[in-house]
Amino acid sequence: MSLMRDLYREKIVPALMKEFGYQNRMQVPRIKKVVIHVGAGEASQDPKQIEPIVQDLSMITGQRPVITKARKAISNFRLRKGMTVGARVTLRGERAYHFLERFFHFAAPQIRDFRGFSDNSFDGRGGYTLGLREQLIFPEVERDKVKKIFGMDITIVTSAERDDEAKELLANLGMPFRKE
Repeated sequence: MSLMRDLYREKIVPALMKEFGYQNRMQVPRIKKVVIHVGAGEASQDPKQIEPIVQDLSMITGQRPVITKARKAISNFRLRKGMTVGARVTLRGERAYHFLERFFHFAAPQIRDFRGFSDNSFDGRGGYTLGLREQLIFPEVERDKVKKIFGMDITIVTSAERDDEAKELLANLGMPFRKE
């Protein structure tokens, strides 16, 4: 079991029940999944461009990414249906908590000029999305062996119905929010 999941069960659940007045432990918001997505538009022209992205993403997450294909053709982007456009990984359960623990405590402080994450990135239904400029902040990636620097979007999906519930959950899990 990850330390973050133990912290959630033992300390965060009772604290959120008291704060929001939940009657049942099952009402307390929890992490449903974490989705890491990398867009690689240049991979549509050269399919070999996706290989270093897949390797680095699998090292970061511990799970093999799914290569995403274009759903429809867009002539302005020289894109046809079925061409490779990126890669994504969906983490659930224990792997999601492990990833978030590593991300909050080890990777996020490595971001250049990091002062915390904005609390404006919630989607209105308890989900939070953030973008990273490079994969080099993760300790699993060896800087010497990096063939291509790429950015990624990380979406944290919670079972919270409102943004304030989701923010409180993420803050209690250790997500560093910017102090305004």
